[in-house]
Amino acid sequence: MTASGPSEPARTPRLPVLGPDDDPRLAELFAKGLNGSDGRPLNIFGTLGHHPDLLRRWLVFATHVLSKSTLPARDRELLILRTGWNCRSRYEFGQHVVIARDCGISDAEIDRVTVGPHAAGLDELDRLLLTAADELHTRSALSDATWAALGEHYSTEQVLDLIATVGNYHLVAMFLNSARVELDDGVPDVTMPS
Repeated sequence: MTASGPSEPARTPRLPVLGPDDDPRLAELFAKGLNGSDGRPLNIFGTLGHHPDLLRRWLVFATHVLSKSTLPARDRELLILRTGWNCRSRYEFGQHVVIARDCGISDAEIDRVTVGPHAAGLDELDRLLLTAADELHTRSALSDATWAALGEHYSTEQVLDLIATVGNYHLVAMFLNSARVELDDGVPDVTMPS
């Protein structure tokens, strides 16, 4: 996989990670499965725990995008990886490397995501997904050509889920990057573009 070291000097998180003992509303939320393999809240959720009402409401949408979307898991993860890369979010990209591997995406395919839609070895659909992610990132809209091409592969609901996926993970990257959320244990660190 690309890169083996941290992308920048260590930066101090701007907010401490909260746990279930810090607020009874968090205990209720974290009991619903927002924890890592060690039983502690993932750092993103512990950081967003500084605003429990926002966390609760955002989770409804985020749950749709991550687990109830009409997109195949593999396609969703390619979109999220490209968005994390475009947004220079170490946490988002690293966390979704783990999820992408669980979806059967190889390290070679993950490397191609970092190159973008012009990477050698991409199939037509992967190239289209990365193009869509890049257009949404740079233009906040899909071009007519990309919209039409997506319509040949996906239903209208799936195209809307694609847009929602990229949009949600832009928001997530803004939270992660601004709060300087530290990587969770077991999440690979990568060198992000400058």
